[in-house]
Amino acid sequence: MEYQIGDIVESPQDALLQADLEDISGRGLPLEQLRDAYVLVTGATGLVGSMLVKALACCNRMHGLGMKIMPMIRSEEKARSVYGSLFDRADIMPVQGDILKPLAVANPVDYIFHGASVTSSKTFVTKPVETIDIAITGTRNVLELAREKQIRAMVYISSMEAFGITQPSLDSVKEEDLGYIDVMNVRSCYSESKRMCELMCASYAHEYGVPAKAARLAQTFGAGVSKEEGRVFAQFAKSAISGNDIVLHTKGESTGNYCYTADAVAGLLTILLKGKEGEVYTVANPAATTRIKDMAQMVAEQIAGGKIKVIFDIPEDALTYGYAPDVTLHLNADKLMGLGWKPVYGLQQMYERLIRSFHEQGI
Repeated sequence: MEYQIGDIVESPQDALLQADLEDISGRGLPLEQLRDAYVLVTGATGLVGSMLVKALACCNRMHGLGMKIMPMIRSEEKARSVYGSLFDRADIMPVQGDILKPLAVANPVDYIFHGASVTSSKTFVTKPVETIDIAITGTRNVLELAREKQIRAMVYISSMEAFGITQPSLDSVKEEDLGYIDVMNVRSCYSESKRMCELMCASYAHEYGVPAKAARLAQTFGAGVSKEEGRVFAQFAKSAISGNDIVLHTKGESTGNYCYTADAVAGLLTILLKGKEGEVYTVANPAATTRIKDMAQMVAEQIAGGKIKVIFDIPEDALTYGYAPDVTLHLNADKLMGLGWKPVYGLQQMYERLIRSFHEQGI
């Protein structure tokens, strides 16, 4: 190889996450396709992007693949806070860039994971124009780079919100079962732009031969989530740790679809290496589907041992908080499973491992 990886592991501060990363590298994926490849990851300081970078680095170290992993970052300070000593490892080649501008990458690019996106529900309603711009302009710039570099494969990381409000009568929702999105509700800036970006990937594949694929990702959590995370699943876990009651600001009737972090990353790698260009795949664990209020109750009873309870405190104007409309959505992951992927961890295990990871981070 051209570099010495040395003994630097990918997440020394979180032993459980490190074990997960090594598990991903041993799941039988066709990793030989990545030998000596240059892999670009946008959104590399977010949860999924950073997990991908760390998983690729672990595969590199354990299998001697000679990959060059290129996390695209805007702030070196933030990147160092996410990656620690891994940031200086020889196979990590950070790229400074802003996806809102045409991208110039000096090195070759063989594979791309495009995960840069607004992810805060509050931002969806306070800055919908910027949310749309980052999605559409950013994805167009990444696809143009993919076209220029004649890449081997790209995965656009979409969201289950792209499904919209599907037919409640469906026992399970497949990729083609798209539902209704209210385009006059500014909260829809996220879901509608995700759909448009998926279409852009299919269009670039059709017109220019860019081997782009899309992954509709369910809510993802587990080892690897930062202790600063504020989304609902993390709030539930922190309530269990602190012994405080779980407070719901909606009725909790919406059905949630979830996937453990390591399972999700293994799914994204499966799509990259085995998926068909111009297609979209759902990344979710159907066995982990549940209503929000039922998940809260499970955490209170099973995770916290009944020492806390669930309280409802519903504001009059839910839009102010950016909450998504209630949906009954049971995602079907058969298409991805048909490529050989299989989720390992159920919902209770996801919480147990998330809390253990939080403890290792000092909570």
